[in-house]
Amino acid sequence: MTTFALVGAGPGLGLAAARRFGKAGHHVALLSRSIQHQDNLVYELAQEDIHARGFTADVLGPDSLTTALQEATDTMGPVEILQYSPVPRADFMKPVLETTAADLDDPLAFSVKGPLTCVNAVLPGMRELGTGTLLFVNGGSAVRPKDTVTGTSIAFAGESAYAQMLHTALAPENIHVAQLIVPGAISPDSATSSPETLAELLYGLHTDRDGFRHYAEPMPDPQDGTP
Repeated sequence: MTTFALVGAGPGLGLAAARRFGKAGHHVALLSRSIQHQDNLVYELAQEDIHARGFTADVLGPDSLTTALQEATDTMGPVEILQYSPVPRADFMKPVLETTAADLDDPLAFSVKGPLTCVNAVLPGMRELGTGTLLFVNGGSAVRPKDTVTGTSIAFAGESAYAQMLHTALAPENIHVAQLIVPGAISPDSATSSPETLAELLYGLHTDRDGFRHYAEPMPDPQDGTP
């Protein structure tokens, strides 16, 4: 049995995605800094007969990511699906004219070096399996930068470029790379961006393997307010 590795495990989208992929028969590896989050999610998933385990890692620490993903592979089985969807810190989101070069260090480590580290950790196993899926989840600033959230706008753009290059480079190896853009807030009450709806979209990206960039909902045109 193969593993769904979730980087950025939490009680919202993380739990919903873990539940969706777990119900499809995958083991679930939950990567986060919080052991409490991991334990809570493992307990909830166990109530639905989903085999999940937590692995402690910090996306700003490449060594911890590599170690956690290797432990997940060793104890749960090869990673067939990797979802990279940690929530950026609030201090990444400064206005453009208040942003210094040093302010970009953590956002770039979070959204560019973190994904690259994770991909390098799981890619050998996917190649051995002969299949794999890499899923990247980003906010709307990944494709439409906002001068009020400078760090994420710049870092998400870098993550998007990296993921799109992977999409092209890995397609001949039957490894699918897809990005899901969530323009608005993730909310249980949203018709388009509830955790369960997004989890179903992500599962569809894995199974349908169609194209690179997908949107949870249309993004309005900033010039006239229409989609």
